[in-house]
Amino acid sequence: MTNHYQGVEEFSLQDETWCGVTATFSAAKRILMLSQAGLVVRFSVKTSGCTGYAYVIEQLDNPQADDVRFESNGCVFYVVLSALPIFDGTEIDFVRQGLNQSFIYRNPNVKTECGCGESFGI
Repeated sequence: MTNHYQGVEEFSLQDETWCGVTATFSAAKRILMLSQAGLVVRFSVKTSGCTGYAYVIEQLDNPQADDVRFESNGCVFYVVLSALPIFDGTEIDFVRQGLNQSFIYRNPNVKTECGCGESFGI
């Protein structure tokens, strides 16, 4: 497996003890809405910003071969396998504040965050 994320070593699902990834009830409702019409919701990260990574959410027709399936609060979503060391233990929430709405990631692996909140480091 090729690793796409700097600072994260090669791994396999069988060689590690995983905490998993969960979605709150609010996030599950949003994921279910995004999954309408047969689409799947996929979470990953990309290198970005001043501290290293930014979260990415995609809607795809089908999961990819390297996606890991999670079920939480009645919804199904996927995390890119190579991003799992970064996501492991994360609780995904969905919040609305006034006219703004977004997914919030409670990630125990995050060590630093940039001042604008757009990127994080592990």
